[in-house]
Amino acid sequence: MSEVNLSKRALSIEPSLTLQISAKANQLAADGVDICNLSAGEPDFNAPKEVIEATSKAIFDGFTKYGPAAGNIDLRKAIANKFQIKNNLNVEFENVMITNGAKQAIYNLFQVLLNDGDEVIIPTPYWLSYPQMVRLAGGKPIFTNSSAEDGFKINIKDLKSKISLKTKFIIINSPNNPTGRVMSKEELLQIAEIARENPNIYILSDEIYELILKKDFNHYSLSTLANDLKERIFIINGFAKGWAMTGWRIGYLVGSKDVIKASSALQSQSTSNVCSFVQKGALEALKIKNEFFSIINNHYDQRRNLLYEGLKNINGIYIQEPNGAFYAFPRLPNASITSVDFCNKALQDFGLVLVPGQAFGADDCVRISCATSNEKIKDGLNRLKKTISKYY
Repeated sequence: MSEVNLSKRALSIEPSLTLQISAKANQLAADGVDICNLSAGEPDFNAPKEVIEATSKAIFDGFTKYGPAAGNIDLRKAIANKFQIKNNLNVEFENVMITNGAKQAIYNLFQVLLNDGDEVIIPTPYWLSYPQMVRLAGGKPIFTNSSAEDGFKINIKDLKSKISLKTKFIIINSPNNPTGRVMSKEELLQIAEIARENPNIYILSDEIYELILKKDFNHYSLSTLANDLKERIFIINGFAKGWAMTGWRIGYLVGSKDVIKASSALQSQSTSNVCSFVQKGALEALKIKNEFFSIINNHYDQRRNLLYEGLKNINGIYIQEPNGAFYAFPRLPNASITSVDFCNKALQDFGLVLVPGQAFGADDCVRISCATSNEKIKDGLNRLKKTISKYY
């Protein structure tokens, strides 16, 4: 059989480091090895019972047919209403489209707005799929520098220096994956001012962890703070993280009507509508009261604090306190070993599953999830301490 000639697009995609680590961890677990997995990017809670019941009811009621490519009108209107009430944004349902997870919302956006050679500025550390999706749309990722000592705050001076005539997007993500960092109002206003100075630049605001915040911390949507820029700001969000609906695969894109229309046309020729009955579950999710999130965040606060305090007590580790999402992003003692090698050794020698910082553009760090039990976090910290002692 002759060799298959893959497209340049396919050849440009880098294999996922997280999937490689997970595959190895699963194999070891199948072989009977005691594994402690702190790599999870999803809540360990179940989705709210109201969501499960609404989704089930929709199936039994026969709500299982094709639907509009942009999403069901009732869900789009409910999301628009959410932005009007909670974010003080004048959003209509035509500004909203439903996607197969937040990831597809980003993918669609880049496909309809990026041309070959367009540049997208991505602050480091970044969610690992951003650069790949930019490249798949013909764009070029441009990375800014940041430091652990500065809490991985976006370096505004460096960001400005990366702007060129080819810059099409700046990406912001708060609360942040992988650092757990929450951007302040002042930082967001600085980004808004850069957008005002550069009228041809769009902003992608990834707000998927909006609801997972440390007590007394607030999430600010850039569009709320800079209403004059809302036609150039595109909000990515979804139901996976806040409602523990990862397997539902439902997200959404909010932006200008022309872009939503183009993105809907793209979706009509690719995946078509998001699963019909899942949209009924999402509609129910939007009705859930704030008390639910207060309870969930109390759990995350305890776990996040347990992880942070434990990391502080490991010799050689540098860690800034995470205040959102469910991750910590500690810096390893030195650069004598790559994050990939470190994670492989932690897995092989001590059964500890972490995500290498290389996947997020910071090879001197590792990502650790606290979306698990206190007992597993303590176990993981103990294994991490042993790994650090052995290799540094």
